[in-house]
Amino acid sequence: MEREGLKIDWTSIILWGLFVLLGWLNIYAATSLNAGPDAFIFDISYDFGKQLFWIAIAGILGFIVLILDNRLVEISSYVLYGAGILLLILVLLIGKEVNGSKSWLTLGPLRLQPSEFMKLFTAMAVAKFMSRFNFSFKSWTNRLGVASLIGLPTLLVVLQKDTGTALVFMSFIFMLLREGLNPLYFILFSLVIVFSVMALIIHKLLVITIIAFLAWLSYFFAFRSRYKIIHLILAASLSGVVLSVDYIVNHILRPHQRNRIIALFNPEIDPLGLNWNTTQSKIAIGSGGFWGKGFLNGNRTKYHFVPQQATDFIFCTVGEEYGWVGSVLLLVLFFAFLAQILFLAENARSTYARVFGYSIASIFFFHIAVNIAMTIGLAPVIGIPLPFFSYGGSSLISFTLMLFVLLNFYANR
Repeated sequence: MEREGLKIDWTSIILWGLFVLLGWLNIYAATSLNAGPDAFIFDISYDFGKQLFWIAIAGILGFIVLILDNRLVEISSYVLYGAGILLLILVLLIGKEVNGSKSWLTLGPLRLQPSEFMKLFTAMAVAKFMSRFNFSFKSWTNRLGVASLIGLPTLLVVLQKDTGTALVFMSFIFMLLREGLNPLYFILFSLVIVFSVMALIIHKLLVITIIAFLAWLSYFFAFRSRYKIIHLILAASLSGVVLSVDYIVNHILRPHQRNRIIALFNPEIDPLGLNWNTTQSKIAIGSGGFWGKGFLNGNRTKYHFVPQQATDFIFCTVGEEYGWVGSVLLLVLFFAFLAQILFLAENARSTYARVFGYSIASIFFFHIAVNIAMTIGLAPVIGIPLPFFSYGGSSLISFTLMLFVLLNFYANR
């Protein structure tokens, strides 16, 4: 469809259609054995039938968003954000717990995960806030405002015990860097992560010694005296983080979260228990070899050696049935998709569209990188879906709307 003044980015739409089709085929491969040979592919009593239903709903909603006036989309940003916050609070009060996380609202036969849509609403609200006249990160008020918009849903999702989804909100840091946030914030955030991981692997005294040495270097090369004091304070704070890692792991994290960290850093320990998911995932991917076993020929896929294979571990199906070639091709397609989003964002005519574009690019990148990394044992299992591939209506619709909101601004630019 094209009309005067409306330009459709068909590249993104074609990639979306290809992703949802490939995702449905992999969900079918992972779940069809349970359905039996006579099962109808549109039967919504099976996961592959439900996913086709959600693909249709997502496509319809995406088309509606695409033809909306982009001013209406922008004006509704704060309203949708507020509605999303209310839904997150409602989940805490009456939500249903699934796999240890209280993240779902039950609406008759349907289940809704508001935290998936909150990523979209947060991206819209942050874009609205940062598109104000004369917005600058030099203002503490502006920095606090952005941090609050991102931090509030993050906190509510943490309270739902959905740590994986909560971590996704941290991906906004990439957009903030593009919009002028001081890179020191990212460096400090990265140092906290690096030294926390080091404290889990090597002796804490050695980690603190490394911090002290780096602090000495920074003190030596800091020509302004006030910077010297700041560096020493940061070194002391990082040392405090290192010393608190054990307490956080043993007393704040829940048992399954602690086990996932142990499994990540000890891949050979308890392959039939703690490391079952990751071990079976790597075996399934490795068994695909170079070319793969072919569609519906993946034995480990068909017989469910990997738990949650249609959702969190859907990439195992790609690796087993399409091999190294199929896996690399999928990564290339995802890379092209991310590059296209960044192209649309950079060519946007408004600050709102640019900020929103970089926000969803950050979200997509985090999901793709972490989901695939956890299936091959490079990241802890945190339970986040692979965009457009993992089974689930909430995530599919949310990802689709993210893309089509950006396409709306590009079409009306």
